[in-house]
Amino acid sequence: MRARRHLAWALMLASVLLVLAGLACGSDGWSWPVWRGDDLGLIVSQIRAPRTLGAWLVGALLGLAGAIAQGLFRNPLADPYLLGSASGASLAVAAVLASGALGGVAMGWSAADGLARLGLVGAAFAGALAGVLLTLVLARGAQDTSRLLLAGVVVGVVLAALGDLLASAAPEALRARQVFMLGTTSFLGWGSVGWLAVGLVVILPVAWRLARVLDVLTLGEDSAMSLGLALPRWRLVLLAALALATGLAVSQAGLIAFVGLVSPHLVRRWAPAPNGYTVLASAVAGGVLLLVADVLARSLIAPQELPVGVVTAVLGGGYLLWLLFRRRVA
Repeated sequence: MRARRHLAWALMLASVLLVLAGLACGSDGWSWPVWRGDDLGLIVSQIRAPRTLGAWLVGALLGLAGAIAQGLFRNPLADPYLLGSASGASLAVAAVLASGALGGVAMGWSAADGLARLGLVGAAFAGALAGVLLTLVLARGAQDTSRLLLAGVVVGVVLAALGDLLASAAPEALRARQVFMLGTTSFLGWGSVGWLAVGLVVILPVAWRLARVLDVLTLGEDSAMSLGLALPRWRLVLLAALALATGLAVSQAGLIAFVGLVSPHLVRRWAPAPNGYTVLASAVAGGVLLLVADVLARSLIAPQELPVGVVTAVLGGGYLLWLLFRRRVA
């Protein structure tokens, strides 16, 4: 109990400090925000603040989705992109860009044209949900976990291949798709923050309420069924929460690696607990991890910027390699 309380305070303190760091960090380096009508105040209020809050919310949705996926499939290697959401979103973005409907936005995924940006976001969200739905159709519902995992792998491979084919047929769309594949928080605005916040407020209570289903699943599916649990129905609800959280995060920031995978690992390592606590703490941990990566991406080689997905991959992959090394030594 003490470890859980300490972790909760540490995550909240880290969130506050990282939000302040995000407000002070920009393309021109570090500059403390001044809330006046000057250029710096405008940059902070219209660029840094929504980007910082949006990055935390994207990370929170990915951490939440990762905790649901690992609890639902009882697999510590499960991540939010397991059921074809990532490849579905990537294919949809490639299709929109290749169609030429977005014109010049295809060359740089610019946020200058609000309608074009909305088209990309909507396509990515619809594609992510379509990937999960296709997985459910191939798996004939959510009754069999093994069939669901296999269907997710097949859907992911096929849709990714189709996306690569479209990108090859329309080379002018390749750069924008590459930005999406690497993940970016550069285009997060107050509109994105609003959508992300609404999504988190809706999905998080549902996941927390159904965390008891995840606890029962640790006993095995047969035990869960013997206790009278309507497993297919609740698994479908959890899959819907997983798909919505992942689709919303991907549509706003692209494919950001390792946040959804590593966040539940960190929580379980420092404060083992039932899934109710793990789901909530993983959401906050995901926000902290992505905000750390975002601040590093902005500041390491300022005024240039690193893709935030590359930073999360390095940090997350390094952490998992460290865990493997420790276990091998032990």
